Amino acid sequence: MEKNKLNQKLINSYLSVLCPLCSKHTNMITDQNSGELICTACGSVIIDNTETTRSGWTSSNIQELDFRDRTGAPTSLAKYDRGLSTVIGKIDKDASGRQIDLAMKSRVGRWRTWDARSQTNDSSKRNLQSAFIQLYTLKDLLGLPESAIEKIAYLYRKIQERKLIKGRTIKGALAVASYIACRELGIPRTLKEIARISNLKEKEIARIYRKVMFELDLKIPQVDALKEIIKIGNICGISERSKRRAIKMMMTVMKTEISAGKNPRGLAGAVLYLSCKEYDEEITQNKIAEIAGVTEVTLRHDLDIISELIKTFPSKTNT
Repeated sequence: MEKNKLNQKLINSYLSVLCPLCSKHTNMITDQNSGELICTACGSVIIDNTETTRSGWTSSNIQELDFRDRTGAPTSLAKYDRGLSTVIGKIDKDASGRQIDLAMKSRVGRWRTWDARSQTNDSSKRNLQSAFIQLYTLKDLLGLPESAIEKIAYLYRKIQERKLIKGRTIKGALAVASYIACRELGIPRTLKEIARISNLKEKEIARIYRKVMFELDLKIPQVDALKEIIKIGNICGISERSKRRAIKMMMTVMKTEISAGKNPRGLAGAVLYLSCKEYDEEITQNKIAEIAGVTEVTLRHDLDIISELIKTFPSKTNT
């Protein structure tokens, strides 16, 4: 009770004070929900009477859903400012929706100009801003999820921090970060495919990739051959029973030592070709090799090795 009387006295004393922002003697209004004292001319908050700083995201009460707006958009590494910078809107209206006067409009315009300049006054920020615009274009072309985008943004920031971007294109560094992120997350995307979509030479991306791997000391997991079987089979239009047969063949091959040091895409193409032959599906070695991204010589070499173990595979009638 005494606290409420003290707050009311404090508010009444402010009613006769000029607004520190617009320098006008105006009426003040009080927000009944938050207890804030607000200037009716410019909308600035004179007294912030809130006693708690709870985050609306943690509340499950329907009546508190409006508080979620206070937290703003979630932070993201794929934004050059991580989503933490302020933005001054271009609507020249106060909190009540009325047009502000010319003096205040000129002042807000200067604030808006300096706010925009302060966010891009650093070359590294401009580099990130340009890179992440291209990143979302690459996301649509490759069909990557949000988790991959965050990983790519993290890797690109690491590349920039170690100054590995100097002398190289932003597009090339993004392509390398995309390839590494896809490998780490198990997304079947080849270096050749990323180079084609990025409109870059594969040798250029491979050169940057080796440099980044050495400088950042990254450990990239091996390509999942089973996922490559599904990817190659879908592109070639192979039936489901042939793909299941190829997966069982590959699981048997992986238990032996012949898969060590071999290109997983070449092995995937070889078992797919063998399974298609068993089910009398017409497919050429040239087509499978092209989709798998290997040469026909590599494919035939893997076929010769796997054919020696063909007797150890279970009968196709059991698949």
